[in-house]
Amino acid sequence: MDKKKIKNSSPRIKIIQKIYNSLMNPNEEIEYTKSQYKKFIKDVVSGTLERSELIEDTVTKHIGNDINLSKTDKLLKIILYAAVFELLFKHNNPKKVIISEYILASEFFLEKVQIGYLNAILDKISKVLRKDE
Repeated sequence: MDKKKIKNSSPRIKIIQKIYNSLMNPNEEIEYTKSQYKKFIKDVVSGTLERSELIEDTVTKHIGNDINLSKTDKLLKIILYAAVFELLFKHNNPKKVIISEYILASEFFLEKVQIGYLNAILDKISKVLRKDE
């Protein structure tokens, strides 16, 4: 299977797309196609959207000096929020897996510099949120 197909089928890519679409079209209902990851995608998308204030507070509290959320690229912010949601609420997923999956997915949406920045931010916040891992 070629790399492009694997990348496109990643549940994290679908999560990012669904959150972005929801923010751009707030009156549209989010549709979830049949997939082995449907429940996971739905949980992360709805959880991220419902808890965006908590996630923003968490990010600001732990790394507020390293990021200005009001000036941050919308896609970078969406990826960061979804990853932080998973770090906070999906304890069955190891932090290294969460970070690497979102970094891989971000290659689909972001520039190399932004990916490096995202990686540094996620690494720093994961060490605070999941000290025991």
